[in-house]
Amino acid sequence: MARLAQTAGLTDIQQEILSTVRDFVDKEIIPVATELEHRDEYPQAIVDGLRELGLFGLMIPEEYGGLGESLLTYALCVEEIARGWMSVSGIINTHFIVAYMLKQHGTREQKDHFLPRMAAGDIRGAFSMSEPALGSDVSAITSKAVKDGEEYVLDGQKMWLTNGGTSSLVAVLVRSDEGHPEGTAPHRSMTTFLVEKEPGFGEVRPGLTVPGKIDKMGYKGVDTTELIMDGLRVPADRVLGGVTGRGFYQMMDGVEVGRVNVAARGCGVAQRAFELGVRYAQQRHTFGKQIAQHQAIQFKLAEMATKVEAAHAMMVNAARKKDSGQRNDLEAGMAKYLASEYCKEVVEDAFRIHGGYGFSKEYEIERLYREAPMLLIGEGTAEIQKMIIGRRLLEEYRFQG
Repeated sequence: MARLAQTAGLTDIQQEILSTVRDFVDKEIIPVATELEHRDEYPQAIVDGLRELGLFGLMIPEEYGGLGESLLTYALCVEEIARGWMSVSGIINTHFIVAYMLKQHGTREQKDHFLPRMAAGDIRGAFSMSEPALGSDVSAITSKAVKDGEEYVLDGQKMWLTNGGTSSLVAVLVRSDEGHPEGTAPHRSMTTFLVEKEPGFGEVRPGLTVPGKIDKMGYKGVDTTELIMDGLRVPADRVLGGVTGRGFYQMMDGVEVGRVNVAARGCGVAQRAFELGVRYAQQRHTFGKQIAQHQAIQFKLAEMATKVEAAHAMMVNAARKKDSGQRNDLEAGMAKYLASEYCKEVVEDAFRIHGGYGFSKEYEIERLYREAPMLLIGEGTAEIQKMIIGRRLLEEYRFQG
């Protein structure tokens, strides 16, 4: 076996795309990732390279200038990119979710206006759902849109925007009570707005401010920000899909594929941690032999490899289920939950194999050790995934008696 996490049944085109991405990761990302991450520097050269490869349009239909590839192809590319540096996969992911939401739910005019430029990488996407006091309770959103003639006025504060500064298009979920009488279920009175802005920080358009980057333990390089709306005026034709009240479902559709993405990121980081661990175990000697020859280390490597394989298989299954047009919230939830938990465990085992050197910033595993925790909370915590999984299992196995 040459390599873990192989995927059966890929087409020649898929294999060619993955080979190209893997080569790019090995040559352009891995050699510079740790240095850029320690400086918390946006990887502009890497992003430009991914743009040249066409990855910003990977799943955008060919009629809009994209490659028209499947979610599986995209997830496998993300796995490779995260293996190099997880932050780069985050830059791609938020863009992809907005493009996916436009493709699935946008009006013809919205698709024609945005998708060709998103495929080319000229427009970079971000999406905004969370708020400072929100946590996982999306129904508690307080940001609000009020109709004023042919425009809406948006007010509120959003939180945890990946690509908040570098993006030029943000899909923002807010409450909109227009046409929804008091007492309407919260998820039926939410709307997604397509907000265009200038890249950067500060006031990026009248009524819209993006403060500076949030300083994070890991997941550096990519900008994570707040978004403050104060009298932000947005034309009515920038309501995603043209109809209010559908924002919750649109966002959940995007988050569902985002969970496959997070699972793929977990697989990629775990794969890299295993590579580092198995390599170091054959370089380090104790008691007169490689530590890889000690049974305790072999057991640890065996557990790590099994977790990498299992997470990859579940991620591939979830992506293929979505590509088939079937509901995949159960599979996506399972994949995201398992891959993120296993990623944390595999990274920690690789850290332990490195011993004291794992604590040194000179070794790559130190970076992975700080990156893995983000996957435990991104696109929904483990508790949220278990709640989704449990509810779906009760639907499928409802006892009749």
